[in-house]
Amino acid sequence: MSHPDRFLLAGVMGWPVMHSRSPLLHNYWFRQHNLAGTYVPLGIRPAALAAALRALHPLGFAGCNLTLPHKQEAMKIVDEVDTVAKSIGAISCVVVGPDGSLVGTNNDCYGFVRSIRQEQPAWRADSGPSVVIGAGGGARAVCYGLMQAGGTEIRLVNRTFARAREIAEEFGGPLKVMSWEQRHEALDDAAMVVNTTSQGMVGQSPLDIRLDKLPTQALVVDIIYTPLETPFLAAARKRGNPTVNGLGMLLHQGPPAWQAWFGIEPAVTSELRAMMEKTIREAQP
Repeated sequence: MSHPDRFLLAGVMGWPVMHSRSPLLHNYWFRQHNLAGTYVPLGIRPAALAAALRALHPLGFAGCNLTLPHKQEAMKIVDEVDTVAKSIGAISCVVVGPDGSLVGTNNDCYGFVRSIRQEQPAWRADSGPSVVIGAGGGARAVCYGLMQAGGTEIRLVNRTFARAREIAEEFGGPLKVMSWEQRHEALDDAAMVVNTTSQGMVGQSPLDIRLDKLPTQALVVDIIYTPLETPFLAAARKRGNPTVNGLGMLLHQGPPAWQAWFGIEPAVTSELRAMMEKTIREAQP
């Protein structure tokens, strides 16, 4: 789809938001496709979220991504929430209709599964138990993605047991909640473990978990991408586990958003990944 008479606009809403690497990703695609447009960070306080979302249409935005802390609150504001976002219980992407209507969807689950399959082509969700650490929007997207990919046992571990239990009650099926005190034992015979918390991110303390019960062939994933290798991933790599960081999840949630906003599906290339990795490394202290 061509857009010769229109300056294309999209962005990411969060609070804070300037740490987001999404503008680098999307503006790369604007340049690659020779399109007049831009993707901007929008620092929106929680109290102003409804006004900001309603301003997208008059300002000419095709849509936006949502990051913390807006992914769940936005569900109450948009005009329509699609089946995927309803199932996950969070919105990661808003699409603005020609009439100004706002549709919420969630591409995080798609980004997560595509990232794993690209980096570990032999991976199967049903190859053994998966352990998901955390109970926020990221955990919801990961659990949904694992279920859609055929996961048969998902062990959900979170500091606040009630939050994890809430997800298990909503999702049903293969989810089993384990207490924070059981987190080390939860890794016994697991085929995969995923950190969806902020622990290990730049400026945060490392994830407090021992890997001694984890099989060395199990896949270890962190949805964090700053730094590219968290202490959790570094410890796993040193003991021989294959690892995947969160950059691929960020990259792969982008194409379905572009398809919805602009009618274009951009490619996730090795050049794009290398560019993103370089900027992340350069930003580290």
